[in-house]
Order: sequence, then C-alpha cells, then structure tokens
Amino acid sequence: MPGILEKSINIGLGLFLYSREKIEAVVNELVNKGEVARKDAKDLVNDLVKKGEEQREDFKKMIKDVIIESLDYMNIARKEDLLSEKDIKKIIRQELIEILNEQEIATKDDISNLKKELKK
Repeated sequence: MPGILEKSINIGLGLFLYSREKIEAVVNELVNKGEVARKDAKDLVNDLVKKGEEQREDFKKMIKDVIIESLDYMNIARKEDLLSEKDIKKIIRQELIEILNEQEIATKDDISNLKKELKK
C-alpha cells in the first residue's frame, strides 16, 4: 500500500492531469486514513488545484515553445510571418507605381489614381 510520500510524489508529478474532484477524493482518502488533518484538507485541495493549474500553464507554454522552435528550425512560416492579401496588393501597387514612373508608361493621372487606391 503506497504511503503518503509516494502519494504526494504521484500527485505532484501528475497534478496538472488531475481534476478538482480527483484531488478532493485523494485528499479525503488521506483524511480518512488519518494522514492529513480534516482542518487542513480544504487548504491542501486548494493548494494542489492551484499547483495543478500552474503546471498546466507551464506545460502549455513548454509545448508552445517547442512547437515554435521546431517550426523555426524547419523554416516554416507562422501566421504572423505571412502577409495579408491587402498587404500584398499594397506592395504590388507601390511597385507598379515605381515601374510606371521609371518607364514613363502611364500618365500622371493614372499614377495619381493608383496612389489614391494605395491609400485605401
């Protein structure tokens, strides 16, 4: 039969996987066996739930960091690295204006209209 130390270690290692109900059940079992005082049970449950939530957040951050690092390593663009359709159109219009100016292909009115479109 596992002792309180072993149970504490098991709870600590997998705490982020436990629900409040599961933690309450384990603590109640410890109270019934006299390994935890009844007056301390509520605080212990709250502490363990809080630690579990912290571990969950730490785990999420760790997974996110690993994924980002992997994407960077594989040179895969993330959403924030990509240009929107609007940004692409703006760049194309700017390039077009420069080309038209350099080549003197378009009239000043045409270029002016493109510049107005660019501001939209």
